[in-house]
Amino acid sequence: MTKLTSAQSQRAIDLARETLAIEGDAILNLQKNLNGSNAEMFSHAIEILLGCSGRIVVSGIGKSGHIGHKVAATFASTGSPAFFVHPAEASHGDLGMVTQQDVFVAFSNSGETSELTAIVPIIKRTGAKLIALTGNPQSSLAQLADSHINVSVEKEACPLNLAPTASTTAALAMGDALAVALLDARGFKPEDFARSHPGGSLGRKLLTHVRDVMRSGDEAPRTNIKSSITDALLEITAKRMGMTVIVDDANKVLGIFTDGDLRRLIEKNNQFQNTALVDAMTPSPRTISEELLAAEAVEMMERYKINQLVVVDAQGRLLGALNLHDLFAAQVI
Repeated sequence: MTKLTSAQSQRAIDLARETLAIEGDAILNLQKNLNGSNAEMFSHAIEILLGCSGRIVVSGIGKSGHIGHKVAATFASTGSPAFFVHPAEASHGDLGMVTQQDVFVAFSNSGETSELTAIVPIIKRTGAKLIALTGNPQSSLAQLADSHINVSVEKEACPLNLAPTASTTAALAMGDALAVALLDARGFKPEDFARSHPGGSLGRKLLTHVRDVMRSGDEAPRTNIKSSITDALLEITAKRMGMTVIVDDANKVLGIFTDGDLRRLIEKNNQFQNTALVDAMTPSPRTISEELLAAEAVEMMERYKINQLVVVDAQGRLLGALNLHDLFAAQVI
């Protein structure tokens, strides 16, 4: 492993700070300049995207292509069907993917990328709208665009002012700005985001219902009100939920009998076996509908400082039960 000298180490740190400062300034300048005609162009771009009845087709080459890939993915994950097409591949057949109903979003810092300028006239002839993000408002792409968004930067963070650094950061930030403004205009909600991310933690919280995680059937602890305390204890032990639900002959929930109820009973009377279950249980336990989100079960447990919930139907009949361990296992918490 090559070890840096003290001077080299300091030089690396100084360059890192300078890079972050330059790229941060590039984004701040975009923000400051988003007014007047620039603001009008941005707003027009949102109108075009909002009116898109097809898909958003994003394109770019080189580093701009990498930015385009990311922005297309952001559009797609926030409610706007989108995909990336490579401009060189587009001129060899992939342009057939673009239809009159689509919006073509082109990324090019120079605005003169030959692979893009070669296909833009064809795209325009199909009737698709063109949004261009370039660093040159006088470029060919800017002039042909239905909406041009200026993402120019004063300089690159590269010490040679050559490698795309600040310019790609600015383009990415503006692409994100478009996606965020568009999702808001669409009325995109957390539930919509979750449907596009079912494997993520947000997806689990917003798509997992109580019925998906509750214990039901023979796995749900239940004891008839006519049973003995001993029967209730055996059910608690067998089902390992720290409680059993007390029901009547019609399966309607009357209460719960918990480990805590047992401890309090023993404190009052060591000879508790002859105590009626109705006198030992906790009546009117906290209940929840199976249709509610599991995240709402978590909120109820936190609010009432309890570890279990009884799941009932509209008539108060037992459907199941769940505890914190079930919610942890489902990765809702």
